[in-house]
Amino acid sequence: MDELAAGITTGELTLADVPVYEPPRRCPICQRRMTVQVRPDGWRARCSRHSVLLDK
Repeated sequence: MDELAAGITTGELTLADVPVYEPPRRCPICQRRMTVQVRPDGWRARCSRHSVLLDK
């Protein structure tokens, strides 16, 4: 079990303490909307024009 899950399970942390990881929705170059895939372990975003691939 990772530290975050252990902290929530033991009561040391609450869901309000968990940082929010919001994937980018716009390309940093052209500001077009990106295709975003959200996965349980992170996200992947891709611009259709620039093929910019951001991965977390």
